[in-house]
Amino acid sequence: MKTCGEYIVCHKDTCKIVEVKDNYYVLEPVNDKTLKMKVPVDSKILRDLIKKEDIEKLLKEIPSINTINSKDRMIENNYKELLQKGTYESLVSIIKTAYLRNEFRKNNNKKVSDRDSAYLEQAEKYLYTEIGTVLGLSYDEAKAYVIATVSKYN
Repeated sequence: MKTCGEYIVCHKDTCKIVEVKDNYYVLEPVNDKTLKMKVPVDSKILRDLIKKEDIEKLLKEIPSINTINSKDRMIENNYKELLQKGTYESLVSIIKTAYLRNEFRKNNNKKVSDRDSAYLEQAEKYLYTEIGTVLGLSYDEAKAYVIATVSKYN
C-alpha cells in the first residue's frame, strides 16, 4: 500500500496521493490541482510510475518505435486505440506520427491538423509528466530531456 505524498498513475494521469483512507486513495493529478479522485487501493486502473532504468531503456528504443501507417481517414481510430492502450510505446508512436504529420504540413505550406495536434498534446502530457515526476523535472524540462537524449541515439 502506498502512502501520502507518493505518486502513482491512475488511468494514464500521473497523480499524487494526498490522502489514504481505509481502502482507497485520494488522488490529485499533477496537471490539475483542482481535481481530486477517490480510487480503491486495489483498482486495476492504478499502476506504479515508470522506473528510472526503464526510462533510459525506453529512450533508447524510441528511434525504432514505428509511426502509424494509416490512411488519413483512419488515423483517428489508430490514435484512439493507441491512447487506450496507454503503453509507453503507444504514446511514443502517437507523438512521432502526429509530430511528423504536422511537420509535413508545415513544410508544404498547409495548416497543421487540429486532430493530430490534439492527440500529440495528450500523448505528450501523459508521457512527459510521468517521466518528469520520476526524474524530478518539470514538464518542459522532461520534454527537452527526452528530445536531447533521443537525438543522441539517432
